[in-house]
Amino acid sequence: MIEVSDAPGLDAAVMSSLERVRTFIDARLDAAIEMSADASPRLVDAMRYALLAPGKRLRPTLVLWAASACSSDGAGRSCEEAWEAAAPAALAVEMIHAYSLVHDDLPAMDDDDLRRGRPTCHRQFDEATAILCGDALQALAFEALAQGMPAATAARGCLVLARAAGGEALVGGQADDLAAERGWVSDLATAPAAEQVAWLERIHRRKTGALFIAALELGGLSVAARHDQLAMLAAFGRVFGLAFQIADDILDAEGTEAAVGKRVGKDVERGKLTFPSVIGLEASRERGHALAREAVGAVAGMGPEADDLARLAHWIIRRNH
Repeated sequence: MIEVSDAPGLDAAVMSSLERVRTFIDARLDAAIEMSADASPRLVDAMRYALLAPGKRLRPTLVLWAASACSSDGAGRSCEEAWEAAAPAALAVEMIHAYSLVHDDLPAMDDDDLRRGRPTCHRQFDEATAILCGDALQALAFEALAQGMPAATAARGCLVLARAAGGEALVGGQADDLAAERGWVSDLATAPAAEQVAWLERIHRRKTGALFIAALELGGLSVAARHDQLAMLAAFGRVFGLAFQIADDILDAEGTEAAVGKRVGKDVERGKLTFPSVIGLEASRERGHALAREAVGAVAGMGPEADDLARLAHWIIRRNH
């Protein structure tokens, strides 16, 4: 099992692996956004701006690494073949993620002016174009799955992605996040810390975690993973997503705008519940590292083929952007 102390070059190894994914996926994202003359040029420009913005590409990374981890267990499929099989799913989850960021940044939602070091989509274009951009990216995600995968796999994949992006998951989590921020949940601000933490976890397991789990499952489905492999990936995703959110909360509390690529400190300004605001920075860090160790343990049964996932789990809580 990989531990931080066993890997002094952890950060460099993870960044190198992520760069390989970006090289693979960005060219395919670029090709996927090519549209006919029937599409509005301004809309296409906004879609390209949102989808091709510089980023970590974590969700497509999880798709590809899940696929390669599952296919190497006697399946006779190379890593390159696994990635090609999983590419449509990797594109689809990044499109859903990009759409969600465009909509979350809108003035009616989180009201952000900066994303990934650039003006947000509604600032670069306008609010109406940003809304339509998000709508179009969401539809394009399901087109990528349906067009790029075998019919039976595509049908199951569309179900997985739709559930992860819907009212019980990503969108539902965002709705509850807004409800907490705007005081629509009675007595939450004065509730005991344990109840506030439970509320935070309920939000972020859906708003953030559901799409991570879907990415991992889609990667497994792309290479016909076994049931036990899918179960290990889901267990990894559940704790990985929460660790990711805790790291995000820590970065908002003590990161810099230059490193993070978006405005920091806004959660405190709005009186928003976060893990640091409820349990403190040090306890948040400890919880994040504990979740990273739990994530590594969840995929230990997959052997060294899951080492990239294990390294990513440790890195996610240590990152500065």
